[in-house]
Amino acid sequence: MNAYAPAQAPLARDADTTLTEQLASRYAERIRQRLLAPGARLPSVRECARRHQVSPHTVVAAYDQLLALGLVEARRQRGFFVRETAPQRTPPGGATAAQRVPAHPLPTSATALIRGMFQPPGARPMPGLGTLPADWLDLPLLAGALRKATAGAQLGAVSLQYGEPAGEPRLREALSTKLADFGVRASAQQIVTTLGATHALDVVTRTLARAGDSVLVDEPGWSVEYARLAALGLRVLPVPRGEDGPDLAVMQRLIEAHKPPQRPRLYITVSVLNNPTGASLSLQAAHRVLQLAQAHGLHIVEDDTYAHLAPAHLPRMAALDALERTIYISGYSKILVPNWRVGFIAAPLALVDALVDTKLLSTLTTPGITELALAHCLEHGLLRRHTERVMDRLAQARDRTVKLAEAHGCRFASPPRGLFGWVDVGVDTERLAQTMQGEWLLAPGALFHATHRPTTLMRINFATTQDARFWRALDRARAQLSPARPPPGQG
Repeated sequence: MNAYAPAQAPLARDADTTLTEQLASRYAERIRQRLLAPGARLPSVRECARRHQVSPHTVVAAYDQLLALGLVEARRQRGFFVRETAPQRTPPGGATAAQRVPAHPLPTSATALIRGMFQPPGARPMPGLGTLPADWLDLPLLAGALRKATAGAQLGAVSLQYGEPAGEPRLREALSTKLADFGVRASAQQIVTTLGATHALDVVTRTLARAGDSVLVDEPGWSVEYARLAALGLRVLPVPRGEDGPDLAVMQRLIEAHKPPQRPRLYITVSVLNNPTGASLSLQAAHRVLQLAQAHGLHIVEDDTYAHLAPAHLPRMAALDALERTIYISGYSKILVPNWRVGFIAAPLALVDALVDTKLLSTLTTPGITELALAHCLEHGLLRRHTERVMDRLAQARDRTVKLAEAHGCRFASPPRGLFGWVDVGVDTERLAQTMQGEWLLAPGALFHATHRPTTLMRINFATTQDARFWRALDRARAQLSPARPPPGQG
């Protein structure tokens, strides 16, 4: 039984506290943990009663308690919403450990989506997740690699002192060899290890940009990147991302519309398997982007997070310009295991010292044990064989998911590729996520735009959307949102 899903974690009728107090405590805990973001709408009284198998009277009483605590507000004829500011008070009866059940939130912000992605072991896969299912990953491979990394005197060597500021030399050599598979020529001296690809992006941005600078980004793109840049005080300039790459005319207008020193300093892009569309940069578009970068003094930050889930032959700008204006970033959390935060930067040699300085200020160094274990996986072909198995399994999952989606009347806005699908479900996906919250974690399309906009698109994870129960629940939710229209495939 999955304790992560509220529908499978009923309220305790024999507990010391009443059902009303338990329900209020459960929602209060979600709000305080920001699993329900400010502005999120609570389920309707009827829907909440159905989910938790209680009477509508119990739900009304619980919502009244949340109102009294200042955690939610009632909006006439619209329902109950999480307040923008919520005081830290304890609901009547307190919250027991059994009642602190994590929930799948309405992901109205990047951080809310991330919090929802922290699933405990054994939780069922969710359509909005950004990682592979746990049972796809190879724990024996990792265990063996860690044993090798800590054998004999190596354990003391990597544990009792700080490692090299740029990262474990053996890993940097292995990464240099691996990058050649993608046509990227980088010496070990051009590589700096980081705590995952997100940390790599942060190190590069903090090194090359300052608050008030402008940064070009793809749209649609990864909501966490938009939020991260905004938190640094940077001005985000979205460039529409098409099937072959960015809209070059828009990119040029944005560059030329800003005179120095306001002219954009960086273009941050996922060139291969864009998140969420799955599209990859064409060779022609890559050449044109590099020409614009050269003409206007722009650095390109190429995030290749999904490199391991894509064909190696796809164009990388870092390969085309030999790391002249391009800074290449990748990591291994997507393919090995989410909690192995090992990423890296491959950069022009002239920038390496500055990047290492920024890394030292943020993390001092990176963990040598996991870096040595990854080096072992790369050196002995273990990662390559694991990746081949994952790719085969993902192709099968993608085929099954596409058939399920199309059978339920959904349309793919971009050809299905890689880990993610960009799906049109025919209703506002923020409202859909709100309707299905508590049962299924969704990633509505509004998250993937730099400026908020309603959309009928959402991102799905092909590896975690093969459950027919999800698609049936989707049909019911769409019917609830559009009662005049029968669910696709049923009318």
